[in-house]
Amino acid sequence: MAIRSITDYPLKDQRVLIREDLNVPIKDGKVINEARINAALPTIRYALEQGAAVLLMSHLGRPEEGVAISDQIEFSMAPVAARLAELLGQQVDIMSADFSAEDSQALAAGSCVLLENVRTNVGEKSNADDLASYYAGLCDIFVMDAFGTAHRAQASTHGVAKFADKVCAGPLLKAELDALHKALSQPLRPMLAIVGGAKVSSKLKVLQALSHKVDQLIVGGGIANTFLAAAGLPIGKSLVEEEMIPVARSLMAETDIPLPIDVMVAKEFSEQASATLKAVADVAEDDMILDVGPETSQLFTDIISGMQTILWNGPVGVFEFDAFSLGTENVSRAIAANNGFSIAGGGETITAIDKFGIRNDISYISTGGGAFLEFVQGEVLPAVAVLEERSKE
Repeated sequence: MAIRSITDYPLKDQRVLIREDLNVPIKDGKVINEARINAALPTIRYALEQGAAVLLMSHLGRPEEGVAISDQIEFSMAPVAARLAELLGQQVDIMSADFSAEDSQALAAGSCVLLENVRTNVGEKSNADDLASYYAGLCDIFVMDAFGTAHRAQASTHGVAKFADKVCAGPLLKAELDALHKALSQPLRPMLAIVGGAKVSSKLKVLQALSHKVDQLIVGGGIANTFLAAAGLPIGKSLVEEEMIPVARSLMAETDIPLPIDVMVAKEFSEQASATLKAVADVAEDDMILDVGPETSQLFTDIISGMQTILWNGPVGVFEFDAFSLGTENVSRAIAANNGFSIAGGGETITAIDKFGIRNDISYISTGGGAFLEFVQGEVLPAVAVLEERSKE
């Protein structure tokens, strides 16, 4: 993609505004999972080492727009600033809503500040020009590095790029786009996609897009139940979308979608529920399918081992419950053992990766959830589109 990179500009003595995705979980005023912060660190360190005055901005949670952060303090970026300061080994101050362009001009080279939660600013979600212009006035160079928000046309992701003097992509965003391009546009064959989740409807566009790109498609979780029902197999009282059965049939006609042979069932959806192994044909009316069985795990493992490109989004069972986690664990370890190119994305997928300790064995882990899915299904990401447009100038 023809997008300028942060390395295309001299940064010394420049005010560099970087949009990162620092939306991390916080408990008792402390960051409890800093994966997104760690992902952003190389970009931030690069700008600081090049002698820039660095301004960071991000959202955190879903605060009410237009309400002062003092009245919804749980959404303050202060804990993020504190952790950033520890990791960078330097002071990171929080900038309040009255921080001005003149204030930004007074920042010293090598300093780093963090704007307060952008989602409290009036006009952020509506991509208001006046707010976008305000952001642009804070900097000499705007760097979009938050792939996880690239699918949202908001003032801090899209609008600012229209008004900033110079705009470019950060290395994290570039790496995301390069990895997805490699997986989807120029994949080594054969290619496999693994799509899990609760509902076919929530992943319909992804499934339809991938059905034309991959050689095989594995479906898991509640999605698999709808496909089993479409094949005329019993699913008991498992989660199913009856209205999606015709869609499942059409997808199976287009693509090789192996269905579970055996499953782990329970009488209730509970962490304390007893798991029972059954052949799919033996699922009773009061059974709930919560995971795949060992034969199915072996089938999926064999398929995965023969692939050159693997795209993974979603678990194959209720892996949060230990009794129903083995299917997802076996799939994840098979992907980790594969020597081809693997890319994984989505919140549940990353949680599974961390639960089973295979982070270092996946070729690329996307920091985006919604953006990852929209890119896979062929949607235009607004924040990427504006970077491409500005890069033509």
